[in-house]
Amino acid sequence: MLRILPPLLVIAFWIWAFIDCVTTPEQEVRHLPKVVWVIIVLLFPLIGSVAWLVAGRLRGGTGPAGAPAGARAGRPVAPDDDPEFLASLGRDPGGPDREREDRLQQWEADLRRREDELRGRDDPDGAR
Repeated sequence: MLRILPPLLVIAFWIWAFIDCVTTPEQEVRHLPKVVWVIIVLLFPLIGSVAWLVAGRLRGGTGPAGAPAGARAGRPVAPDDDPEFLASLGRDPGGPDREREDRLQQWEADLRRREDELRGRDDPDGAR
């Protein structure tokens, strides 16, 4: 059992490195084109996987263009992590909620007017 463990760990590490290499966006790959890294990881399982881990991908404090760690370029940021979104919550008094309220008031006024017209037709004398 102990003899099988090291090769299994190498194979698992190789598979992880290959999947990581394939799924990493092109702008986060360093030193070589992504296709070359995939070939290196495939042809040299242990050495290629270690090289990919050490030199192939951007890791650490900041990502591309100074983005925070974990925030990939071109991917949306969660609303609760986006300071601009949080600042905009209280900024726009005429936003979608206000439009919805205005539309609702117009519908209510239209409904009242139609009900009044129908009541007027039902009462030929105009008495209510």
